[in-house]
Amino acid sequence: MRSAMRRKTLAMRKLPVTLAFVLLAGTACNRGGQQQTASAAGPAGAAAPQAKSNPMEIEATESLLPRIKIGEASYSQIGASISVAARLEVDETRMARVGSPVMGRITELDVLEGQQVTAGQLLAVVNSTGLSGVQLAYMKALSQEQLAQRAVGRAQQLLDAGVIGSAELRRREAELSQATAEVTGTRNEMAVLGMSDEAIARVRDTRSIDSYARVLASRSGTVVQRRVTVGQVIQSADTLAEIADLSSLWLVADVPEQAAGALVAGQTVEAEIAAMPGHLIHGKISFVSAIVNPETRTIRARMDLPNPNQKYKPSMLATMMMKDPTQMKQVVPVTAVVREGNIEHIFVQTSPNRFLLRPLTLGEQFGNQRVVLDGLRAGERIVVDGAFHLNNERVRLSIQGN
Repeated sequence: MRSAMRRKTLAMRKLPVTLAFVLLAGTACNRGGQQQTASAAGPAGAAAPQAKSNPMEIEATESLLPRIKIGEASYSQIGASISVAARLEVDETRMARVGSPVMGRITELDVLEGQQVTAGQLLAVVNSTGLSGVQLAYMKALSQEQLAQRAVGRAQQLLDAGVIGSAELRRREAELSQATAEVTGTRNEMAVLGMSDEAIARVRDTRSIDSYARVLASRSGTVVQRRVTVGQVIQSADTLAEIADLSSLWLVADVPEQAAGALVAGQTVEAEIAAMPGHLIHGKISFVSAIVNPETRTIRARMDLPNPNQKYKPSMLATMMMKDPTQMKQVVPVTAVVREGNIEHIFVQTSPNRFLLRPLTLGEQFGNQRVVLDGLRAGERIVVDGAFHLNNERVRLSIQGN
């Protein structure tokens, strides 16, 4: 009995040691497993690297592929063309402004607007006191010249008789030269005031004053404007009428500064008069202004328009179309262009179902095509139609990814 009790006591003493050993063994196993797990995962706290997606690239789904069309940029003959408002004007090289050479009152007016006149035709008569004063000065100068001539003749006789010296003769000759100069000056002044040679000769021969100035047409043409009436007092700088030869007109256009870079004289243009729809006029630019209008930021250009039958009228409105010589240029459809952040892009195919949104530089638009200036190589496959739908899907996926 005592031996059995002793063995039981020894067994109870060994039990804590056994449990402690089992616990230590389990802890070691757990640590080993954690170390193996950590070794397999890498350094503590480090996550496995993942490839980042390009937000400008998209893979088209099976449902999206039927909505897009893939192709290549094409080449086309392109010629820049702009249309600007134009108008018909009188050819200023064929126009004359007729005015009175003297200040006075109009007593006769023989001209109407639209009337055909010939060069030298009487247009108006002006009663002028200024003209009377010049004629009076002319007659005085004539009298002084005659007196000086007689004085020189008498002095020559006295010199020959030995009564006077040569100095006296030279003095009287100088007075004659001065009187002759006054005659010439006043005669020229009358000519400037519009008096003809016949009228001046009449004043010289009759010694009578004619205070009526006659205004004559300086060229043949049509009276396009009459600015005075009978009884009106007119100044020497005032215009009495405007006469123009309407057999040739100017077609004038104010071209915007941005579109006038290639504008040159000799460039072929077409024009259409608003009052004559469907009637095209072909011609060439004859003049391009050397300066820009600072107020309208436009450049004046014009073409000469023959008008033998005068069917075209000054101030008619028109449209002028200017074309540049055609050039072979790379173009893409407007349906292929995507605008993002004020920058134009295009989808380029990188693999059968993947597309990259690439920025590019575009030029003018001609119809439904845009000229490609930079950013696209020949032969690259692009989305030519449906780029809008593809970009919407790209933006949606990008937002979800964020």
